[in-house]
Amino acid sequence: MEIIELQATKREAMGGAVGMLREEGLLPAELYGRGISNIHLSISAKDFNRVLKAAGETTIVEVVIGAEKHPVLIHDIQRDRIEGTPVHVDFYQVRLDEKIKAHIPLEFTGEAPAVKALGGVLNKSMSEIEVEALPANLPHGLKIDLSVLAELNQSIYVKDVVVPAGVKILVDPESVLVTVTEMMAEEVVPVAPVAIEDVKVESEEKKAEREKEKAAVEEK
Repeated sequence: MEIIELQATKREAMGGAVGMLREEGLLPAELYGRGISNIHLSISAKDFNRVLKAAGETTIVEVVIGAEKHPVLIHDIQRDRIEGTPVHVDFYQVRLDEKIKAHIPLEFTGEAPAVKALGGVLNKSMSEIEVEALPANLPHGLKIDLSVLAELNQSIYVKDVVVPAGVKILVDPESVLVTVTEMMAEEVVPVAPVAIEDVKVESEEKKAEREKEKAAVEEK
């Protein structure tokens, strides 16, 4: 597997000064891991977005600092609340000979015949699965083929997921990932009809009330 590289430089700017980095198209970042000291970095925002799209948060990336190469996972991304663009990144350095745990996103593919032909509703119970593997063996995503769902109330379970060699799923195999259920009919609440006689009586009562009030005012 070809490892994606990301160039980085050590960063001196801290606190409010990182705002100037962002204006220059750079992202502040932190690199840390077991057995190493934290390193403050700056990286190209454009390059990071390219790497994130290709690697996601479960594929090894090599952060290159001068002559040093650090195998890392993209561990945490802080985003702008309004625009959703990355404003800060954490990289976690891993040991390639040591297994780690990670949450792998599920990629639902195909179309469920029970939805198209029988009018069923697709209910997804999970969007990711926790696994354990050597960092280099972590999959970018796990594909779930929906085309096997041919009947209503049929499900795909964790035990049905095919994982690459060296990857162990840490979720109960009987856990449901996705199910096709019948569409619930909307409950129609009947509206009680209003009798014309009731409306007439109510109207006459109100009219009598108004005339009574009018007469009382005139007597005064």
